Amino acid sequence: MAITASLVKELRERTGAGMMECKKALVETNGDIDAAIEQMRKSGQAKAAKKAGRIAAEGVIVISFSEDCGQAAMVEVNCETDFVAKDDNFTSFAKAVAERVLAGGADDVAGLMELPLHEGEDTTVNQAREALVSKLGENMNVRRFSRIHASSGKLSSYQHGSRIGVVLELDGGDEALGKDLAMHIAATNPICLSAEQMPQDLLDKERDIVTAQAKESGKPDEIVAKMVDGRMRKYLAENTLLGQAFVKDPDTTVDKLLKSNASSIIQYTRFEVGEGIEKKQENFAEEVLAQAKM
Repeated sequence: MAITASLVKELRERTGAGMMECKKALVETNGDIDAAIEQMRKSGQAKAAKKAGRIAAEGVIVISFSEDCGQAAMVEVNCETDFVAKDDNFTSFAKAVAERVLAGGADDVAGLMELPLHEGEDTTVNQAREALVSKLGENMNVRRFSRIHASSGKLSSYQHGSRIGVVLELDGGDEALGKDLAMHIAATNPICLSAEQMPQDLLDKERDIVTAQAKESGKPDEIVAKMVDGRMRKYLAENTLLGQAFVKDPDTTVDKLLKSNASSIIQYTRFEVGEGIEKKQENFAEEVLAQAKM
């Protein structure tokens, strides 16, 4: 079968691959475009596997809401460079993943990857990811997601560009207050909502540190104990949402702001691109020196 330019064009549009790759696949499958797509997917999987070991610490946070705003989905999709994070193909994929999460059907990332990316289609989230890896030439993955259901309040959100996302459920107050509080959480990244929720291991570690610092003063034990208690109160105020000074009015705390509006925060979730991922630090001078010694 003759491999026409229109056939190559159609395959390029359906796969996003290069012209020569498309022509080669069509020649090998005697012009069967579906067989060519299947073959290129297999090839894409091989390429994706080779790139899977590369650190993907860039990417985007995407938030998707249901029509009645009673449910939201937030996802982090990673890639290797900020350049690809801004690519329309990558951002479209991330938005589709968020919509897939919102629709339900998966409790974890492994389950999500096996679901169809779009309802009524056969291509899974993972197959779409592998095709995108082949097209854009970078490792990428769906790192995590959260599906947030409103229990008794209303959901609000805030996104700082595409790198930080927050969804919170507010009981009472209005839309403006919800957005302000979500923005505050994005800016300050509190460890938890209240002092009662602070993990004990973090409290113990911080108390050990401030106790050692206080003892350096050489003051009597009773004074050291008071210094430690004061510093622990400050630690809790700075790292719990309710204890923090509100970013738009540092003279009041978030707790006081909520009480003045007869409202309360039921839950919140905050994602930031790449948090917790150790990026490889390239030292090209050391690399050249090592090669010179070989």
